[in-house]
Amino acid sequence: MKDFPVVFFDGQCNLCNSSVQLLLRLDKKTLFRFASLQSAYAKKELSKWLGEEHWPDSIVLLADNQVYVRSDAVLKTGWLLGGFWKLSVVGYLLPRSLRDYLYDRIAANRYRWFGKRAACMVPTPELKSRFLG
Repeated sequence: MKDFPVVFFDGQCNLCNSSVQLLLRLDKKTLFRFASLQSAYAKKELSKWLGEEHWPDSIVLLADNQVYVRSDAVLKTGWLLGGFWKLSVVGYLLPRSLRDYLYDRIAANRYRWFGKRAACMVPTPELKSRFLG
């Protein structure tokens, strides 16, 4: 079985759901799989990597047998997407502390700025195979 990069996202966040929808459109090679952080799959898989005290509340990428969080997850996702998106590597020129500070400001305000859903998104039948547990 091929190991696919898995994007874990806040299933109740409108910004996160919009980002997943964008990734689904851009991912022509169907490289990525997705799971909400609220899913049983996320709890099972991420607990192998992260302790409860470090449980994320926004994007996590599991790829290349590594866990990427916050700005590293965003930049690595762009790199894996390929093409024009490989330019995301330029973001690594900024210190991680600055990247994560900016990321954290957006994450802390995401519900206020973009809204919150009552429940996680339900994928269409065509996309169901791309979503895990």
